[in-house]
Amino acid sequence: MSNDSLPFHYLAVDGPIGVGKTSLVEKLARRFEGVKILEDVDNPFLPDFYRDRPGAAFQTELYFLLSRFKQQQDIAQRELFDRLLLSDYTFPKNRIFAYLNLSDDELLLFDKLYTLLEPQIPVPDLVLYLVADLDTCMKRITKRERSFERDMSEEYLTELIDAYHHYYHYYNRSPLLVVDTRNLNFVDRSEDFEELVRQLQRPVKGTQYYVPLGSQ
Repeated sequence: MSNDSLPFHYLAVDGPIGVGKTSLVEKLARRFEGVKILEDVDNPFLPDFYRDRPGAAFQTELYFLLSRFKQQQDIAQRELFDRLLLSDYTFPKNRIFAYLNLSDDELLLFDKLYTLLEPQIPVPDLVLYLVADLDTCMKRITKRERSFERDMSEEYLTELIDAYHHYYHYYNRSPLLVVDTRNLNFVDRSEDFEELVRQLQRPVKGTQYYVPLGSQ
């Protein structure tokens, strides 16, 4: 395996808010001249959602679902699989958030639409699931200073982290590499980033784990 290549074409990075998905995709894209697929964070309904406005959760989740679907369709239609594709989300993320945020009636409608769209979505060659505890995620969220995230509660983020753990405990649609980021600073420490790259260059079968022992 060359130091300038990875053994797959399509990598999707997933994990709870603040864990470092987009930062990692940006660095990997620069390192390997990959094509970035970044989710649209400018969801017009997010501010109202974090302020707990009535109906905002359903609007927020539908917007994300349709926005991500369009992006994934573009991937398939543009036939970019001769280049490395790097996404900072997986399509099932929609369902994780929906089950957490929607009422039963809203979820019934959401699931009908999701079930129609999901079979048309390309499956990643590898999913990289980044994990961290509540304190780590909150510190990273505070550091990046997105205005619409200021109203996010620790209780909500805790529930989200738990929902991700539950989903990926049963995940089997593709090879899965679970990376504990609590002691991994791939943004500021080049050695941490290069060690993660080495992990990605190794063949992954089923579910595998990487728990670095470095310091922040």
